[in-house]
Amino acid sequence: MFRPLRYILERTVTTGLLRLVDAGGRAYAFGDHSGTPVVARINDRRTEWRLALNPVLAVGEAYMDGRLVIEQGTIYDFLELLLANVARGRWPRWLHLMDCLRFVSRRLQHYNPVRRAKRNVAHHYDLDGSLYDLFLDRDRQYSCAYFEQEGTSLDAAQEAKKRHLAAKLNLKDGLRVLDIGSGWGGLALYLAKTAHVEVTGITLSEEQLKIAQERARAEGLSKAVKFELCDYRQLDGRFDRIVSVGMFEHVGTAHYRSFFQQVSKLLADDGVALIHSIGRFDGPAATNPFIAKYIFPGGYIPALSEVLPAVEREGLLATDLEILRLHYAMTLRHWRQRFRGSWHTAAERFGERFCRMWEMYLAGSETAFRYQNLMVFQLQLTKDQSALPLTRDYMHDNERELRARDGQQARTQKHRTGR
Repeated sequence: MFRPLRYILERTVTTGLLRLVDAGGRAYAFGDHSGTPVVARINDRRTEWRLALNPVLAVGEAYMDGRLVIEQGTIYDFLELLLANVARGRWPRWLHLMDCLRFVSRRLQHYNPVRRAKRNVAHHYDLDGSLYDLFLDRDRQYSCAYFEQEGTSLDAAQEAKKRHLAAKLNLKDGLRVLDIGSGWGGLALYLAKTAHVEVTGITLSEEQLKIAQERARAEGLSKAVKFELCDYRQLDGRFDRIVSVGMFEHVGTAHYRSFFQQVSKLLADDGVALIHSIGRFDGPAATNPFIAKYIFPGGYIPALSEVLPAVEREGLLATDLEILRLHYAMTLRHWRQRFRGSWHTAAERFGERFCRMWEMYLAGSETAFRYQNLMVFQLQLTKDQSALPLTRDYMHDNERELRARDGQQARTQKHRTGR
């Protein structure tokens, strides 16, 4: 085994048991031999070098290309074993230096003018839509669900997420609502059913736009909900409510101020905005290079210390902040298990290499939320302190009413269909 790689593993893996077979067929054991062993094989010497010099990228690429093979356990088990140990230890100096270099260059990587932003979105969201049917819920909610209880199904948790957001928006009849990054339209349609509001959803994905418009027509909501192919920077108008779910991660650090400038410009003086985004507990960092290269080019997960200064400079008031800790890890577990359960179908449509890439993305993301200080924040903003009730009780009251309504609708639908 390449000596620097062996040094990293001996220094890092101190608990659990990792058995690694090198390119020459020699087996090595790392850890204290506790727990269920994970067994992996490296198929060539070049991969050993790459794993030692740039493991954060090389692990994903080697697994995707079949050069790193998990012989016992899954790629999730492999990553969990490594990251649980990394969280307690320290990287060797040369790996820490690489992290520093990524951090220094991050503003260039996250520079997302309009044309580049659209290209980045197309890379991920304009894939064959049948891919997302393999692992998302019925409503195609592609963001963190909200688990009100342990054991909640994915569909119920995504319904609860929409309720949670609607409750915080404190909707009233007649309001104009903007959904920035409206995806396949599920949230916008839900809000239009919650109150007599006019909703505009904007997206940069042509595939998502097509499906969202079809859904609005099918549900008879085309007059209440309209979807547009539009960058947030190109939009004009005034809105009483602005919501953005899972889009802020694509804005890029170089554009935070322009994003909140536009939110301020579009938001009515007595309006309410709600930003739902992945965030970091431990301060600014660089984007995972595998995710940046293969999954979300131009994406970045912010720390609150990067977001709030931009909010403050634009005169917006942070009126509520909630942190969802393990909800996305639980969401990703559902997605990963569903995807693995549909592996044969996915492989026929997209190929084995793509499936390994996607599994690496889902497993790596879940372990990041469990072991690498990621979370989700919901940041509520206004321009006027009196725009909302004095206490948070209105959120709980709204949510309780919506839960009762959603439950009644589900029972009615079940009775109609006989299921």
